[in-house]
Amino acid sequence: QVRLVESGGGLVQAGGSLRLSCAAVGRTFTGYGMGWFRQAPGKERRFVASIAWTGTRTYYADSVKGRFTMSRDNAGSTVYLQMNSLKPEDTAVYYCAATGGSDYFSDATYDYWGQGTQVTVSS
Repeated sequence: QVRLVESGGGLVQAGGSLRLSCAAVGRTFTGYGMGWFRQAPGKERRFVASIAWTGTRTYYADSVKGRFTMSRDNAGSTVYLQMNSLKPEDTAVYYCAATGGSDYFSDATYDYWGQGTQVTVSS
């Protein structure tokens, strides 16, 4: 069974940092673009960051540019989201996803999803 498993969420004060990890179980995702999305209570799921399957290109939502960094390991089995200077508005469930397509911004193109990890930023 192919799964994505997120970890690293938690409670942090504003200005703090967290590092999320997303591990592939059952296969690697070599050749797949990977993305992070988040969903706050009562809101739609939104794009946060993505990385091309080559690992050479990354994309970020304007709201996290300069604060978040996405990376992936060479084996193609784990991706990371380093989150610095966290703000209360970053509070959400964060989801990792994999896509075989080329549109890294739309959640509709992603084929595999993790179960999500909660990030809570207190003021």
